[in-house]
Amino acid sequence: MNHTDISGCNADCTSSAQILNHDCFCTTLNREQLDKVLCADDINQDVLATHPQLFSNTTVFISPAQLKQMRDIIHAVGRVVSLPAYVQEVLARAPAIANYNFGTAGVFMGYDFHLSEKGPHIIEINTNAGGAFLNAALVSAQTECCRAAGTLLPLLKPQLDQEFVAMFLREWKLQRGEKSLTRIAIVDENPTQQFLYPEFKMAQRLFERNGIAAVIADPSELQLSDGQLLHQGQVIDLVYNRLTDFSLADESLSVLGQAYETGSVVLSPNPYQYALYADKRNLVVLGDAEYLAKLGANEKDIEVLSTAIPNTQTVTEDNAENLWAMRKKLFFKPASGYGSRAAYRGDKLTRRVWDEILQGDYVAQQIVLPSERGIMVDEKQTVLKMDVRAYVYNNEIQLLAARLYQGQTTNFRTQGGGFAPVFVA
Repeated sequence: MNHTDISGCNADCTSSAQILNHDCFCTTLNREQLDKVLCADDINQDVLATHPQLFSNTTVFISPAQLKQMRDIIHAVGRVVSLPAYVQEVLARAPAIANYNFGTAGVFMGYDFHLSEKGPHIIEINTNAGGAFLNAALVSAQTECCRAAGTLLPLLKPQLDQEFVAMFLREWKLQRGEKSLTRIAIVDENPTQQFLYPEFKMAQRLFERNGIAAVIADPSELQLSDGQLLHQGQVIDLVYNRLTDFSLADESLSVLGQAYETGSVVLSPNPYQYALYADKRNLVVLGDAEYLAKLGANEKDIEVLSTAIPNTQTVTEDNAENLWAMRKKLFFKPASGYGSRAAYRGDKLTRRVWDEILQGDYVAQQIVLPSERGIMVDEKQTVLKMDVRAYVYNNEIQLLAARLYQGQTTNFRTQGGGFAPVFVA
């Protein structure tokens, strides 16, 4: 284990977390132990071999102050999202299906943060954030960092698997009351071909261990009959939604969309939750102090959110010329996109791509540079970018995970990169 400093750490590296991220090169992941955990879930594939950059070998550190700031930001978002004027504002521009609200909260909300010297900044909010099951396994396969041993507080809650199960049971109860939850479908397009398919298997096994039948299905395998959603003739009570067509707009999702609209199935997360939280145009509102005041937000929440959310604008013909001139300071994202899909750093834009952005539905967000993590790759010290994802349910953090990468966005293709557990130093 090597703790040689990377040259360049200066007065900005003030907290224990910053120092550890900067100059601690411990390899903390016990890959043999992680392999055992994954095999115990009967995934039927060698995940570490098929996904070599899914897990990083190291740990990421945050300070208690950063953890508190993240919680404050998440709580502030939750309060604003509950304001009637805000709900009216976002639903007015959402697809009609988003107006169906059955009272559920939405499983695995994801808040993605960049950590700057001024505190955490929300880069985006997602309604079906992937990786929670995998990261729970990852935390369980860590060895102690020798530099920080005895000084860390893990963000893994005891019995996190049971908390995940309780979350789905609560979603069910919010819509169905005291009826029994019998069968869950984990639904995505071509699920066996999805990069995070191993996680679907982990979720399936967890449900089954807790007495809930579970299937992994493509939406084309679903039928609606007599007010019930069916898969191979079996009634589906709840759908764990991993689709990235958040409004269920494609014709191939019509059965699931109709089942949701008619209340024939509990769908979590669903189009209503996406419209309230994850449409990227919401960041325009959530980061605008004057607009928040008009919607009725309190002064503290306005202060928290206007600081935590980088300035975001909708791209229009009226501001196109100004945004092009400022493009090197901006990141352009499709309003209804996810992850890094069709997202562009302004300094990389060509005129051809810019013309495509103007024809699409995009937002422009002020760039907040990600922080960095020192890591050993092939016995050489290197530095990777990092962001921190908070997995959230009902406005409370369940788990934190970092993603280490090089390049424009998180990609799970960087040597030495991937998911990393987060500890409070």
